[in-house]
Amino acid sequence: MNWLEKAQERQQEMIKDLQALVRINSVLDESTATEQVPFGEGPLKALNWMLEQGKIQKMNVVNMANKVGYIEMGQGEEMVGILCHVDVVPAGSDWVHEPFGAEIEDGKLFGRGAIDDKGPTMAAWLAMKMVQDAGITLSRRVRLIVGSDEETGFRCVNHYMANEEIPTLGFAPDADFPIINAEKGIAETTYRQMNVKDNDEQLRSFHAGHRINMVPDFATAIVKNVSSQIKEQFEAYLVNENVIGEITNDNSNTFTLTIKGVSAHAMEPNNGVNAAIKLATFLVNHLETPVSKQFVDFIVKGFGTETRGHALGLAYNDEMSGDTTLNAGVVEYEAGRIGEVRVSMRYSVSYDFEKSIEQGKQALEGTGFELIIDDNSEPHYVAPEEELIQKLSAVYERNTGEKAELLAIGGGTYARELPNGVAFGMLFPGEPDIAHQHDEYVIIENLVKAAAIYADAIVELATVKA
Repeated sequence: MNWLEKAQERQQEMIKDLQALVRINSVLDESTATEQVPFGEGPLKALNWMLEQGKIQKMNVVNMANKVGYIEMGQGEEMVGILCHVDVVPAGSDWVHEPFGAEIEDGKLFGRGAIDDKGPTMAAWLAMKMVQDAGITLSRRVRLIVGSDEETGFRCVNHYMANEEIPTLGFAPDADFPIINAEKGIAETTYRQMNVKDNDEQLRSFHAGHRINMVPDFATAIVKNVSSQIKEQFEAYLVNENVIGEITNDNSNTFTLTIKGVSAHAMEPNNGVNAAIKLATFLVNHLETPVSKQFVDFIVKGFGTETRGHALGLAYNDEMSGDTTLNAGVVEYEAGRIGEVRVSMRYSVSYDFEKSIEQGKQALEGTGFELIIDDNSEPHYVAPEEELIQKLSAVYERNTGEKAELLAIGGGTYARELPNGVAFGMLFPGEPDIAHQHDEYVIIENLVKAAAIYADAIVELATVKA
């Protein structure tokens, strides 16, 4: 079967569907969340839209408590899972194209979720439809599992795993080709300032970041009783650092400072510009009261020069998965109330987590901060000799003519929730990773290629030779 030819014939169908899905603002919305609408109206609207497509195709469709759902085709005791999600991170700033406009320009479809993960979801969905329409007999069922809370805690897929059949094997089209068989551990941590007493502190507030899994693209601070030269000094700092910002004199001794950074995915903080670090680096030389000074000093010493955890006693590297990384994603300070830095830590597959965290706690002695582990998802690894790896390698190589190298990532996909699951596409080698960044896009030609690869993969994985 020439799956690429079939996908090309249905390209406009896939684009139309993707545009409809991208135009749904499916960011977590706590303000509209209820027991019946667990993650807000947008994520539920996107989930229901996706499940409706399955009903149109007359496949088996199940909605699980408006958190997650699945679309299933075929027969058989065993099941192939394709794990996707339709929720997205906040749009952020600096977009040229409308974040939820699904505009097409120069062969690209722009919009939040275009590559993470609505575009890949549509490629996998078209693949299922092509296999169904081809009338191919499969010996395993194929189930598209659709989550709506991947970006904010996996509550959707956790609900699925606790209440439904676990796929025999499967993949998540939510990362890179060829095959990602190793995913780093992901720990959500908080560095909390232990003394936040307000003895007329100069720093009144400091806020940066929307989500722990994004490099913060904005930071704002309010300070008082600082040098009368702070305005000129801050403006000179902006020029020197080549960043955009603003300082306003609120009254005779109070100033508001803002800096714009560049958002990126937390799995590689170096791809962004952390606005919180930029702002703290300026303030560290302009604050003298003890709690204020301690707060910005910690940010600069802990995260100011690198993202690998050396200054915090957490650095580690292995050949299998590379560096451990730390992203200071959400920073909050209010004089007399709170001082904390929430960090997404992506740690190497062979990392001794308990031992390293203890070292990290010891490294904080004298800083005035404590380390709290809020959540921890252990690393995920599938051995190269497994059926899943062998079959997907064959699929990738015959569709691309390139060797199926096995990769490791710092991102966390639904694949880590399967005992026998990997991330499989859909970024091709050499493509820039613009997930979680402004003007996110998917290349339409690659979307079509991915759909063809996924169709071939469905047949390969869902066919068991007697």
